[in-house]
Amino acid sequence: MTDRPVIEIVGLVKQFGRFRALDELDLTLREGEVLGFLGPNGAGKSTTIRILLGLVRRTAGTARLFGDDPWRRAVALHRRLAYVPGDVALWPQLTGGQCIDLLGASGAPIDETRRGELIERFDMDPTKRIRDLSKGNRQKVALVAAFATKADLLILDEPTSGLDPLMEEVFRQCVKERAAEGTSVLLSSHILSEVDALCENVTIIRHGTVVQAGSVAELRRLSRTTVHAVTRAPVAAPAGDAVTDVTSSPTDDGGTELEFSVEPKALDQVLPAILAAGVTALTVRPPSLDELFLDAYEGAR
Repeated sequence: MTDRPVIEIVGLVKQFGRFRALDELDLTLREGEVLGFLGPNGAGKSTTIRILLGLVRRTAGTARLFGDDPWRRAVALHRRLAYVPGDVALWPQLTGGQCIDLLGASGAPIDETRRGELIERFDMDPTKRIRDLSKGNRQKVALVAAFATKADLLILDEPTSGLDPLMEEVFRQCVKERAAEGTSVLLSSHILSEVDALCENVTIIRHGTVVQAGSVAELRRLSRTTVHAVTRAPVAAPAGDAVTDVTSSPTDDGGTELEFSVEPKALDQVLPAILAAGVTALTVRPPSLDELFLDAYEGAR
């Protein structure tokens, strides 16, 4: 990974009449990075992606793709990227294989060896017409077409919509493989476990503006850790501004069962007393990405 930005958005504004879909949005995706792009429905994720694809013109601010203007240079830039939406619209009279060929001819070129491997991995029948395919199988066509390209950038907007869990795992493996090769990935998804497994960094937006951005590890360090402990001897519940949501009850054998949330920086202050009481069970759990998302979303209210 390098520091060179593949996507660079600064102060991006998009106005639809009186409605402001994007409000001073900032976002950066660097070469070889997998960035999670999160937010509730209507947050502005799809509008941002449409601007990057050159389908919608920005009202103000800047949006650069490979250092170029996606509105003015859309055709040339599309030769370097592949896009998968959550609701795939393909040519109903064509077969899946024909659609892959057509997408490769109009966008980033297809690697034929990779194409065959992906068709097998996604258990796809390339001879079936699109009109005869289920939503999940149409999604497979789009994913094979994207992953088979030599694109430098993958823009994935709810890409696993309609896929079963087995195919979701194949998708995750493919993203990791392309990232290892240096491909940049912008991943917008409601499946937070998917983002957690694939992304080191996330940008969370609400009402068209960023409410939280950074690495998942950094966001976790800023959030509270949940501690559950059972001790042999009685112990007082921890107190202080860094500790919240405390529950404490005696155990049948004279010890104490505790659960509380604590700021990570205060863990070394509250744990010694608990450990001194003799621990029979101890769980220290950092916040999940779901919790980080909800914290950021609720905090923005």
